[in-house]
Amino acid sequence: MREFSVSSLPEFDNHELVAFFEDKKTGLKSFVAVHNTNLGPATGGTRYWNYRSEREALRDALRLSQAMTYKCALARVPHGGGKGVIMANSHDPRKRKFLAAYARRINLFNGSFTTGEDVGIDVDDIKLMLRHSPFVNGKPNIAGDLSPWAALGVFSAMQGALESMYGNADFEGRTVTIKGIGKLGAELCLLLYKQGARIIVADIDRARVKMIKRRFPNVAVVSPSDIARKKADIYAPCALGDEFDKKTIPQLRAKIVCGGANNQLASKEDGERLHSWGILYVPDYLANAGGLINVVAELDKHGYSRRRVAKKVRAIRQTTKKIIALSRAHNKPTSEVADRLAESIFRKKAR
Repeated sequence: MREFSVSSLPEFDNHELVAFFEDKKTGLKSFVAVHNTNLGPATGGTRYWNYRSEREALRDALRLSQAMTYKCALARVPHGGGKGVIMANSHDPRKRKFLAAYARRINLFNGSFTTGEDVGIDVDDIKLMLRHSPFVNGKPNIAGDLSPWAALGVFSAMQGALESMYGNADFEGRTVTIKGIGKLGAELCLLLYKQGARIIVADIDRARVKMIKRRFPNVAVVSPSDIARKKADIYAPCALGDEFDKKTIPQLRAKIVCGGANNQLASKEDGERLHSWGILYVPDYLANAGGLINVVAELDKHGYSRRRVAKKVRAIRQTTKKIIALSRAHNKPTSEVADRLAESIFRKKAR
């Protein structure tokens, strides 16, 4: 782990803090990265993943925490970006011990970093972590499961993209392809199904596919390797990141890309590639901010308000339209426009 310099990694972006936690008793190995706290205390979920190496885990934490800073800025929440990762197999019988030990380490930040759900962490895991730390977001009886709110954010971003492209946000008869039908993807299916969209899904988990077909019989199913090549009005990546690169972008047959997965672009250049191919890309950290908006509402000095959360999540629609309008006005990729807008918010705060 200490065989390389953190600052030499390509994902390092003047991060304020990087911590490595190892608990010999339980076998826990984890990282917490805090990118920027100009807007307020850092927040970000914890990813429980079977990383191949400590270096890979750290790079993921750095990249995800940076994205959280930008997400917080565009979502207009008073927080900075942070992220935690736990290195472990999801089937490891020590998972509960890992989570307990990790939650106790979060207490060391004393509120300067709060965390919650991400890939590999569910509501039951949050309940366990709350027994060991008060700095865990997504409490079951308050904000609860972030998936419905994350899906509403993606749905709202889709509305903004449709309005910008077609002049209306009508999903009736429009084709939406969804890669990844976990909690977020399934909630997104529900929202789109109610609006009359033609839905095509793909997932590596057959049980999830069967569940979706039971709930929504009219949904079509294709293989994960084929879904990006299906003709669609909107393609929604809702699985893992690094979806788009110089090889996959030319294969896309969707007019709009708008999904819930984090870090969809393999590199910044891929935002430019989508733009040059005439594909309207809604930056992932804008579209998937609904879950963030929901959980940080627990920390609001006025207390949690479902009404305020809903209003703020639906505002993603207008932010999406603003970024698309700026992209067109300056002939710049939406990914670049979103980055510059976010930076103007959190860097201005620092000054």
